[in-house]
Amino acid sequence: MKCRICRERAVIYMPAHRLALCGMHYPEWFRRQVERAIKKYRMFRRDERVLVAVSGGKDSAALWHALHHLGYETAGLYLHLGIEREGYSDQSRAVVRALAEKLNRPLHEVSIPDVLGLGIEYAPAITHRPVCSTCGLVKRYHMNRVAAELGYPVVATGHNLDDEAVTLLNNLLGWHHEYLIRQAPVLPASEGFARKVKPLIHLEEKQTTVYVVVEGIPFERDECPFSVGSTNLILKDVMYRLEHHSPGTKRRFVDGFFRWRSEHLHPREGEKPELNACRMCGYPTTGDICAYCRIQQRVQQKRVPSPS
Repeated sequence: MKCRICRERAVIYMPAHRLALCGMHYPEWFRRQVERAIKKYRMFRRDERVLVAVSGGKDSAALWHALHHLGYETAGLYLHLGIEREGYSDQSRAVVRALAEKLNRPLHEVSIPDVLGLGIEYAPAITHRPVCSTCGLVKRYHMNRVAAELGYPVVATGHNLDDEAVTLLNNLLGWHHEYLIRQAPVLPASEGFARKVKPLIHLEEKQTTVYVVVEGIPFERDECPFSVGSTNLILKDVMYRLEHHSPGTKRRFVDGFFRWRSEHLHPREGEKPELNACRMCGYPTTGDICAYCRIQQRVQQKRVPSPS
């Protein structure tokens, strides 16, 4: 297959766009999709500093690289989760540091074992919650904390179109109304919380993979060892089959929801919870102590056994 622009050999064919592109012209197209999403959803302005949450995976690596080459002022945030299995966290950190050096951009690092008192894989012994649930809570807390302390008004994450479609399908299957209300390409800033944006919202996982390979961007090729057996992987396969049968299904599904949401799912003023400052850290919370500090208290009170 040949590139539509120059007729050289294509590195990717995108059925939903009926478009084939070569290694020279594809990166420009990819970055243009990122820019269009930023402008369409008014994610951030040119004069705003953007903190990019980078895990070491292909999506966040592609996002940071694209934003940098689009001329935005960015810095990376890496959270070392302390996942010792298969050396995952150490490998991811090395990749992120290499990317920061390649882009010549600042990188802020947080060691979760140092600040929380244990690595994420040990968390179930304390929280009695699945690893992924605790991981999400911890990451959200520190993304907000670092953004606030360092003065970044925006936090960008590498959620792509596949992620958004799978999350939407999962929320609809479970009728998770409170999550459906919050599922959007932009979560506005509120007291103590930075604005959250998803500039890869129009791009598929396959497209981010090709981008990092073509551009020679360092990234961690292994998936998180705790993602094995996840329900999201099953739903991702369902969406893949639908997309293969009818190209453009994921985009229509997600875009259609966002349009419907803007008309019907605005939370009523009375549904907004009253927030207080956490007695321990000052983080906004609905109770006296935030969920993160409760975990810290449990870590301090209990001896953590080794994971089974």
